[in-house]
Amino acid sequence: MSVPLVAVVAFNHFSPFHLAVPCIIFGDLLHEQKLFELRIYAYEPGMLRSNEGLRVESSLSVDELAQADIIIVPSWRDPAEKPDQSILDALVAAHARGSQIVGLCLGTYVLAYAGLLKNHKAATHWEFEQDFIRRFPDVNLDSNALYVDDDRLITSAGTAAGIDCCLYLVRQRYGSVIANKLARRMVIPPYREGGQAQFIERPIPVSTQDIRINTLLDYLRNHLNQVHSLDELAQYSKMSRRTFTRQFFKATGMPVGEWLIAERIQLSQELLESTALSIDAIAEQTGFQSAASLRQHFKHRLDVTPSEWRKTFQGKQPPAVGTPATLDESIAK
Repeated sequence: MSVPLVAVVAFNHFSPFHLAVPCIIFGDLLHEQKLFELRIYAYEPGMLRSNEGLRVESSLSVDELAQADIIIVPSWRDPAEKPDQSILDALVAAHARGSQIVGLCLGTYVLAYAGLLKNHKAATHWEFEQDFIRRFPDVNLDSNALYVDDDRLITSAGTAAGIDCCLYLVRQRYGSVIANKLARRMVIPPYREGGQAQFIERPIPVSTQDIRINTLLDYLRNHLNQVHSLDELAQYSKMSRRTFTRQFFKATGMPVGEWLIAERIQLSQELLESTALSIDAIAEQTGFQSAASLRQHFKHRLDVTPSEWRKTFQGKQPPAVGTPATLDESIAK
């Protein structure tokens, strides 16, 4: 029985990591069982070079993509550069024939330049979200998803999310048992909880152009564990309640309640990463009043639980040589 043909498109200034991911997963990782036929297709003739000095050469060109069951564009070198029409036409034709078209990380841009993502859902690296939306307003970008599959158009978030995306394609073809086996061989989790929201940097401005609001923000940051009312904060800022709410939004870009939640979430993230405090203690210190309230807001904003966050970002040091591993119970909770 023939196995699916996977075509990986290589180009000058390629990302070694992004190119390596599909080559590993769809290559000969399970030596005892051939799952895919992998071929690298050259976007440009001659030797292709990464910025790090690695070289790739292929005798296959994008004009020969017709037979591929899965075509993968592993990132892209410049979001502002529209690829040659030849590869865009090849991707459109392949999708029309029934192929799955995959864009890993910035490879989503290539699919969008081809017009394939119009009125479809897609994902890309969170740092390029605004740029992507500006260039392709007719694409429904999911800024949280690790990967998206919409009508055989599969796109992923940045860097390591390409692994999640490729394992998803394996799971589609061969089921969870084989995908899990591949993941174990790579020593990675077969499936990651949550989305890329947990990795997005969303710094809250430390100060504004309003001196009175800045004074209030300093006060609130030092008293996040307390309950605050609008009347109290307006009085502290020496404004009427109506004027205060208007000035606070003008200075920070968000209502008082939303600002407080964002600050409390940020502090809870820091405590989860740097301490062994219980979830109840963190909830008390950050002003959420209860562990249930902290979990609810944390899950809503970051799509993971506080415990999952701690497990991801705190981790544990490996045991010293010659000593048995121990379980840090406070972290394991």
